[in-house]
Amino acid sequence: MAVVGVLALQGSYNEHISALRRIGVKGVEVRKPDQLLGLDSLIIPGGESTTMAKLANYHNLFPALREFVGTGKPVWGTCAGLIFLANKAIGQKSGGQELIGGLDCTVHRNFFGSQVRSFETELSVPMLAEKEGGSPTCRGVFIRAPAILEVGSDVEILADCPVPAGTPSITITSGEGVKEEVYSKDRVIVAVRQGNILATAFHPELTLDSRWHRLFLDMDKESHAKAFSALSLSTFSRDAEERSNPRPLDLPIFE
Repeated sequence: MAVVGVLALQGSYNEHISALRRIGVKGVEVRKPDQLLGLDSLIIPGGESTTMAKLANYHNLFPALREFVGTGKPVWGTCAGLIFLANKAIGQKSGGQELIGGLDCTVHRNFFGSQVRSFETELSVPMLAEKEGGSPTCRGVFIRAPAILEVGSDVEILADCPVPAGTPSITITSGEGVKEEVYSKDRVIVAVRQGNILATAFHPELTLDSRWHRLFLDMDKESHAKAFSALSLSTFSRDAEERSNPRPLDLPIFE
């Protein structure tokens, strides 16, 4: 059975563990680097990203988290977890916060506004329905949520949503702080996948729809299948080479 780690520094980690339990999967709390060992995959939950970053720094978790992402094992970030996994985040508090990175995107930390602007909406998710069955929509719970402004060419967009009326104006700036443009699109990206990384700006763990968790577990199965395929190919190549270049027999010498 797959063992899924859930970063348990702050936020909705209990809800993710409960969602995993409902589909018969063991979720374990992760607070220290050595607790990442032996995990098949990792969920970074929603919460207060600044607080989570401070606690991650306190426990010296960032190097171990980056190493885990680099192994190719599946990692899923929800809400604050999305922010952590992004290569670039804007709209941060003064001084910014440390990121894990790995996901080729630019995320706005607080795109939809303050806590009172939290909302729920139906999201079109044809890929999720194709892979996991069920309705072509899912309920998106957005709590002081981030959003993805830009993605790289290798990033698959899984869901977007209309920008709600009254959403604060967002200015995208370059690394040097020079204004580039004001975000003016009428829709914004809220779920993506890139390789072993899944990211959602909303909270599937706060609904009874288990398909996002099932999709994440399928990513773990894909990861194991690829590893097995690579091992089998390596073994086949080595055996073929030995057959084409047989070693001389080391016969005993009798005097």
